[in-house]
Amino acid sequence: MPPVSIVTSQAEGVIGHDVAMRFLFVGDSMTVGSAGDFTWRFRMWQHLEATLPGRYTIVGPRTALYDTEAQAPLSHAYGAPSFPAGARRHLAGWGEGWLHMAPVIADAVSGARADVLLVSLGLIDLGFYTDSAQTARNARAFVAAARTANPHIRIVFLPVIPNIRAESDAPFAAECERFNELLAKDVADLDGPASPLLLASRPASYDIHTDTYDGTHPGPSGEHRLAAAFADAMHQAWGLGGPYAAHG
Repeated sequence: MPPVSIVTSQAEGVIGHDVAMRFLFVGDSMTVGSAGDFTWRFRMWQHLEATLPGRYTIVGPRTALYDTEAQAPLSHAYGAPSFPAGARRHLAGWGEGWLHMAPVIADAVSGARADVLLVSLGLIDLGFYTDSAQTARNARAFVAAARTANPHIRIVFLPVIPNIRAESDAPFAAECERFNELLAKDVADLDGPASPLLLASRPASYDIHTDTYDGTHPGPSGEHRLAAAFADAMHQAWGLGGPYAAHG
């Protein structure tokens, strides 16, 4: 796994393993998943269980998967029945992006008393709602709102991974690249010791033709790669947990 793109100072950023952390997953359809999916959230739960047992909690106002037939978040048919109900919490939604999450993140952070946000957003914004510049402004509004609820919130961002549309839509592909540049700049500008921000690296060797089941949504190998991107970023920058190792 290549090094993270943005790191806070090691002196300020290291988190002691005796500190209990409350993790909130924030994302779009790649994070919420649909009926039958394991989700990368499940893979991250396995990682946290292995590296921070008893020293973390997963929080959030939602628990369901998206039901594609009902076209609503009504399913609880996770691919792994062993995924505990309490660890299924999240703030993710099918078709939701920065545009939707910026107005609700303060209440979510406050209500869940979240310490760390693991955020994968932007693809749906760029595909349907906003250009790269406006999407970046919404991302900055998200950070500001989260900090009103918890001035010491830590946030890890995943760059947008262009989906299959980008292979035939050059303007869309360019907007994805431009947004990732703007996101990297914003993370560098907004990062600070009181509320550290990280930009994780794009998962190594991520291939939408083999790591997704439809050119967008991760299959099992993609889920592991997404979880690894977040896990390794936190371990490298903050000394949190350990290097990612796939479990099952």
